Amino acid sequence: MTDVQAIVLGVVQGVTEFLPISSSGHLVLLQKLWHISGDSLLFITFVHVGTLVAVVWAFRREVGWLIRSPWSWTARMILLALVPTAMVGALFEELFENLFASGVTLGMEFVVTGILLWWMDTVPAGEKTEQNMRPADALWVGTLQGMAILPALSRSGLTMAAALWRGMGREAAGRFSFLLSIPAILGATLVELTEMLERPAGGSAIHWGPMVIGAAAASVAGYASVKLTLWLLRRARMKWFAWYVWILAEFVFIDQLFHHRWFPPLW
Repeated sequence: MTDVQAIVLGVVQGVTEFLPISSSGHLVLLQKLWHISGDSLLFITFVHVGTLVAVVWAFRREVGWLIRSPWSWTARMILLALVPTAMVGALFEELFENLFASGVTLGMEFVVTGILLWWMDTVPAGEKTEQNMRPADALWVGTLQGMAILPALSRSGLTMAAALWRGMGREAAGRFSFLLSIPAILGATLVELTEMLERPAGGSAIHWGPMVIGAAAASVAGYASVKLTLWLLRRARMKWFAWYVWILAEFVFIDQLFHHRWFPPLW
């Protein structure tokens, strides 16, 4: 991977991590188009650190309050939501890694993401906030976050859709989704780094330069993406992105059905 490719991938990560169009799906798509091989999951995890910086800065007041109030209801709901996220990730880790590597389900996942985005604009916003949501609400949001480990299922899209389905207001759904992403990204990063350190010395070399450059680019692009997503969510404008991910799905399906240049056949 070249430095230019790392910058492009980092910017794409930063823009798409918080817009509900699947950052991982875009990274896998670009890696396939550019025939980039190597530590894909590690690179994706590393550029997520850049978006972590962006979301922490965007919600620095809320994060500061949570640090000062670790036993608040909101903090407890975030911790509870992480339980199913961790369970899904642990149970299906090998499957997710294989799907990342092959990209065989990318088109189908883009379709699912688009359906959820379309639905989000039609569902009436509820009145729940982080302060009065129920434990079942947090568990559902956390479960959907775990499923979003699949490359083209949008984490922000799935978690916000789950929160809206459970009766949360639009702004509260977006805020809880982004706050929940902070420990989730941290956890994924720690898991990847631990696995990296446990690799045998004779394993493939890890190129840190592109990873650092990609993370920096993701951080710069991510902040504006957070603000834009919240603005669009409040105004029920997610259908725009549904059409976009469906176009991406069509591109993937055409290659899988006829060309097989970048993606393996569907069957």
